[in-house]
Order: sequence, then structure tokens, then C-alpha cells
Amino acid sequence: MEVDLPDVVAEVTAEFERYEKALVTNDVTVLDAIFREDSRTIRYGATENLYGFDEIQAFRAGRPSAGLERTLSKTVITTYGRDFAVASTLFSRPSSGTRIGRQMQTWVRFPEGWRVVAAHVSLMEQPKAG
Repeated sequence: MEVDLPDVVAEVTAEFERYEKALVTNDVTVLDAIFREDSRTIRYGATENLYGFDEIQAFRAGRPSAGLERTLSKTVITTYGRDFAVASTLFSRPSSGTRIGRQMQTWVRFPEGWRVVAAHVSLMEQPKAG
């Protein structure tokens, strides 16, 4: 199996960037389209555990739309073959204070395109320097 085929990395990177834009602009239609519509799709959030597309969709519909701006760092997208990828990133928000966010997504290529089948978001205190 080939890891990090340049064309596949470019495809997943474009989808990841599409997700990020939809997230910070609260484009729920795009966010819903990115997650696989399946009862086995899971999203562990900072304050919620969502099992299945219906729970994820309901969360998105009820989520506040203010204060969503964030800055990403250390984003790593790794692809395995042509149909599987993992995207990992750190993020910070002005509203997060000293905490740093961590996000991981598992992406799979389906006939309808790349979809997130599992995601995890968490926050932690910034590690102290030195």
C-alpha cells in the first residue's frame, strides 16, 4: 500500500479545507455533506458524544453560530492507498483561553466522494514551555 500519494493528499487536503471553511462560517449544509450519512459514523466532540449521522446532524443544527473562528497549526494529512486518510490538526480560538484544541478525522473515499466516518475533537491546557 502506498502512503501519501501526492494526488490523493491533494484531494483530501481540499476536502479538509472545505470542511474548515464550512466550520468557521457555520455552513451546516456543507458540514452535513462531509460526514458520511450512516448510523456508524461517530463524532466525539469537546462536550458531546455523537453516534450516527442523525445525532451529528442534530448537533450541527443546534450549535451556536458565533465565535467559530480559529487558527490551525501542525495540520497533518496522511493517506493510505487511494481511499483512506487521516487528518489531524491543532487549533486555537480566542474564546479558548489557554486551552488548545485537537481534532482528528478519518476520511474514506466512497462512490459519492470523500466523507468523514469518524472524528474526535478535544481541548487541553497548553503545555508549559521549558
